Amino acid sequence: MDPTFRAPRGVGGTYVPPPDKSITHRALMLAAVSSSPSRIRRPLSTGDCNSTRRCLESLGVRFTDTADGVEVQGVGLRGFAEPLRPLDAENSGTTMRLLSGLLAGQGILVVLSGDDSLVRRPMGRVVEPLREMGAHIEGRESGRFAPLCFIPGAGDLRPISWDLPVASAQVKSSLLLAALRATGASRIGGKIGSRDHTERMLRALGVRLDRQDSSLRVDPVKSLPGFDGDVPGDVSSAAFLVAAALVNGRKLTIHGCGVNPTRCGFLEVARRMGASLDIAEESSSLGEPAGSIMVHPAALRGATVAAVEVPELIDEIPLLAVLGLFAHGRTEVRGASELRVKESDRLTMIARMVECLGGKLEIFEDGFAVDGPQELRPGVVDPQGDHRIAMAAAVAGAGVPGGVKVAGFDCSRVSYPDFIRDFIALGGEVA
Repeated sequence: MDPTFRAPRGVGGTYVPPPDKSITHRALMLAAVSSSPSRIRRPLSTGDCNSTRRCLESLGVRFTDTADGVEVQGVGLRGFAEPLRPLDAENSGTTMRLLSGLLAGQGILVVLSGDDSLVRRPMGRVVEPLREMGAHIEGRESGRFAPLCFIPGAGDLRPISWDLPVASAQVKSSLLLAALRATGASRIGGKIGSRDHTERMLRALGVRLDRQDSSLRVDPVKSLPGFDGDVPGDVSSAAFLVAAALVNGRKLTIHGCGVNPTRCGFLEVARRMGASLDIAEESSSLGEPAGSIMVHPAALRGATVAAVEVPELIDEIPLLAVLGLFAHGRTEVRGASELRVKESDRLTMIARMVECLGGKLEIFEDGFAVDGPQELRPGVVDPQGDHRIAMAAAVAGAGVPGGVKVAGFDCSRVSYPDFIRDFIALGGEVA
């Protein structure tokens, strides 16, 4: 599917974003290792999250779909069954990295692999600390890349004291999940300032997890209780419609959206760029706040994003490039080298997207700079399977006369299967 996105009438109105992908992953995994049944309402059921579910089913976890979500019969922290075949995480780095933390030291033989993109993404940053805990893990290039093979015979996992060299919620979460089955308290320090969904859920389930200075201390547990929880709307998905409204829109109101402060970095930068944004927290489930976001478009100005801010808006950085094309002045992002090892080399893909629209962008090893506003032309963007580049290009179409054609837009289903429906409902046009 190669649709063209445009918005001659602007983008605005009221809508509810899709369920949060990151929270769905974690809820499914924690329910899988709980000691009693759990009920998850409104999980995201597509792409990456389905990869997590299928892997857990292969490990003996039972899922029953309900009218409003899914019931999960957990097998306990040490109850995974040995699968008959390799597990396929497909394109999901979250599935592979977090599941590695649960598989470490389980005493069963498991091979965990993925698609051509995933097996090129770095896994050593997870494998190395898990080996330090006593897990027996082999992999391509000494464990730097998948497929990963978890070998029985490791025994109980040892506590770990580990400093993260790169801010990564996936690596941090993997180590926290493994630490639940260690023989003593573990410490995770270094660059821990990434999204904190795992910490919030573990605390909500009664795990003793304390933040001391710049590190996390987590105690092991014998079991986790089952739970009943709601998955809020995905603020990273909502950000694409927020950006479309800022590029060319009207007032936009978003209901039922997650408003976790570690996920709202894009909204804060948008404020610095001149957008008027109001966030109202209204409810909470599994430690996750949810509420409404009101967006009032205004003239945009350039902004600088420092490296320390990047972990809280890592998924929305392509949108900052799009906003920079329409803002007055210079927009610069630094400290985002992690984008080089996402579903694609996302920094290179951002530059290609801008070039396809006749724009100019200066790319660095760890970020980019763009001067605006720029006069853009209709173009064709090939995201090469990267869902966030595909949707960023669609957002650009809202402000480009004649629109933007996105080749292979089906890849957006990984995180936002109803993007086209919502874009149209809010005033956009798709042909």
